[in-house]
Amino acid sequence: MNKLSIIIVNYNVSYFLEQSLLSVQKAIEGLSCEVYVVDNNSVDGSLQMVRKRFPGVKIIANKDNLGFSKANNQAIRVSDAEYVLLLNPDTVLEEDSLKKCCAFMDSHPDAGGLGVKMLDGKGIFLPESKRGLPTPMVAFYKIFGLSKLFPKSKRFGRYHLGYLPEDETNEVEVLAGAFMMMRKSVLDKIGLLDEDYFMYGEDIDLSYRITKAGYKNYYFPDTRIIHYKGESTKRTSINYVFVFYKAMIIFAQKHFSKENAGLFSFLIHSAIYLRATISLSIQLWKKSWLSIVDFVLVYLAMLGVIHYWEVYFKYQIGFFPLIYLKIIIPLYILCWITSVNFSGGYEKEFRFYKVVRGAVWGTMLISGVSNFLDNYRFSRAIIIIGLFVFVSVVFLVRLVIHFIKHKNISLGESETKRALLVGEKEECERVRLMLDQVKAKVNVMGYLQTIEKPCEDLWCLGGISQLNEAIMIYEADEIIFCSKNLPSVQIIKWMTKVKATGVDFKIVPEESNYIIGSNSKETVGELYSFDVKLSIDKPESKRSKRLFDIMLSLVFILTYPIHLFFIKNPVRFFKNTLAVLFAERTWVGFSDASSLQIAKIKSGVLNTISGIDPTLIDVGTAKRLDLLYAKEYKTMDDLSIVFKNYSSLGN
Repeated sequence: MNKLSIIIVNYNVSYFLEQSLLSVQKAIEGLSCEVYVVDNNSVDGSLQMVRKRFPGVKIIANKDNLGFSKANNQAIRVSDAEYVLLLNPDTVLEEDSLKKCCAFMDSHPDAGGLGVKMLDGKGIFLPESKRGLPTPMVAFYKIFGLSKLFPKSKRFGRYHLGYLPEDETNEVEVLAGAFMMMRKSVLDKIGLLDEDYFMYGEDIDLSYRITKAGYKNYYFPDTRIIHYKGESTKRTSINYVFVFYKAMIIFAQKHFSKENAGLFSFLIHSAIYLRATISLSIQLWKKSWLSIVDFVLVYLAMLGVIHYWEVYFKYQIGFFPLIYLKIIIPLYILCWITSVNFSGGYEKEFRFYKVVRGAVWGTMLISGVSNFLDNYRFSRAIIIIGLFVFVSVVFLVRLVIHFIKHKNISLGESETKRALLVGEKEECERVRLMLDQVKAKVNVMGYLQTIEKPCEDLWCLGGISQLNEAIMIYEADEIIFCSKNLPSVQIIKWMTKVKATGVDFKIVPEESNYIIGSNSKETVGELYSFDVKLSIDKPESKRSKRLFDIMLSLVFILTYPIHLFFIKNPVRFFKNTLAVLFAERTWVGFSDASSLQIAKIKSGVLNTISGIDPTLIDVGTAKRLDLLYAKEYKTMDDLSIVFKNYSSLGN
């Protein structure tokens, strides 16, 4: 019989999984353990990576995404260990984490479950390490922000038990599913995870059933783990709001009285609409605030130009009618903004030529349409002047924003981070060379040794004990830990000891091609990847694909009578054309639904294997062709597939 079964459910996060398994591999030394990876139909090479790098890990490969509860239950059912640990793939354990936790469980026979102290990717304590039961009133305080305003209050702060010290072992009501160690005999008694929960809420449900059975859940801070994503992953997404609060409703209906469940359900539904509205507003604002600023300033500038034109060229105030000022000019500006957006002028990394290119496209479109609308053209000169006004205003706005953020006027240049490497010379050199190969915007200042010893290498800045001094002297804003010869416990220790604010941390797993990190618990873990990046994920590719869809759809609509003689199903062809035009579909999509995890694109009228004999294509080949399409995407690929399968556009 094993002492411990470790179960990791994975779904398309091979880079996190690799680092987590490396830390698990070190933490199970001296323990009788079995490790399960339950993969929910990942398409990112996770299984191949596990089989190659961790041959001792037991794999359960699902053909569909079964969700968190069902996947964990698959492994729990075949486990024969004394304890079961549910572990997220985006975690890093200290080398003695498992020994300490097992020893605590051994010495506390009343313990049904155990959670540990979790830190985010910046070494900051995650409050979800310890939680209270979300009763209706606790949920009310959480939903309407009172728990955040008064985190230490025993009344308002019960959701995250903020009144309990983060460095003190305590009995708690709810454990976090990211690290949840349980006694197998207790699970045999109370049952496994409730499979009504797809994601979120299952840890609350299971924790509650442990306490109802007469056992205790403990928060155990004597060991720490890094949890990159944290509970707040994508909290501003509307999908998160609906999935999370739906889980809360399931919990209330299952465990509360009808009266309390009704109140809880009312609060949750209120929260859903409130949070969804806030989330949608935040997303819209983030995407559009810059274009709104451009619109307002360009419009004011255009009013000034028109006034000047009326006074000094037309000699008549009010020469241009109100319809021109209130409707036509705003339409000009919207056309310029839309064209610049398609040109890439609103990407995070500013490029002036993209603004000019888009503005010229917009001007050509305005001029072309104006030729058909003589009554609303008024002045070609204003259109040309407007082009220069628009470009000038956009440039000045970007210059001001850049100066406020970076205190320089190097507009268009990405901010280069100053990084310090921590590790042994050989591994640090490997990482530095890889950063050079991928042309990462990182200036490596040098490395600090993990072992205090004399060093004559000019690139060596000293020992790890001098990390704080090195950060101050070299004004570093990123620390990259090379974990090959550096224990996780030391990495976590130094993440919490760094005194400088605004410093980001990343970790290089041993012999890995990823540098993984997360700047806060509010963001998905970021990484430098040395694998081939997907072309189709680039903003310009997304815009090109959408523009191609729109232009081809318009051409098909304008020439529809011609296609009646060549398309097999002309009625369906017309419906397909409208669906693509209104962004419900795309002309070319993936051949396999699971490939949508490679990149998010609409379902296609055609796909990457259209026109190929289906008897020659198996599922694996189809997925590989989808991946190749995504990696090397060009608009001409879509045009070629449409041209070759023209008669099938009505399918």
